[in-house]
Amino acid sequence: MKHFFVITGGPGVGKTTLLNALQADEYKVVQEAARGIIREETETDGDALPWKNKQLYTDKMIAVSILDYNRATASQPNEICFFDRSILDAVCYADMIGYALSTETMKKVLNCSYNPKVFILPPWKEIYQTDNERKQDWQEAEHTYFQMKSTYEKHGYEVINVPIGNINERKEFVLTHIK
Repeated sequence: MKHFFVITGGPGVGKTTLLNALQADEYKVVQEAARGIIREETETDGDALPWKNKQLYTDKMIAVSILDYNRATASQPNEICFFDRSILDAVCYADMIGYALSTETMKKVLNCSYNPKVFILPPWKEIYQTDNERKQDWQEAEHTYFQMKSTYEKHGYEVINVPIGNINERKEFVLTHIK
């Protein structure tokens, strides 16, 4: 979908803050699947957590991402919509943990198409912090950024680096590039 824009990057780089600013300007936003899964699994003492069962966590991220994509397709057929990560982030995670996804799963993944321009936020040490859902150290956060960039490029997307800056500068940068 040409009007579905992905904002991605490693953990703790300001994605959610940027997406909240876009949402405040009345843009539609699809929230990140991973944080919701972690919250739900933690509350229910589930196993689909990156520190418990990485493969189950990956499978759940893919399933939720497909559901989110299908919901957005049904409810925002012609409106600009921003995704806090996409299904390719889950594919990247699978690659990073050495989990080979089935051919059937990859077919489903490839049915979820986004605008060819993908916005990636680079590592930003000054704002990086861990929390109950984000446990990666700084080196892992940096590595994730490079892996994400590579994954999107491998799937034919043009990856655009969103410069480090205040939230309004970042928001205007994204909006300028989608017009």
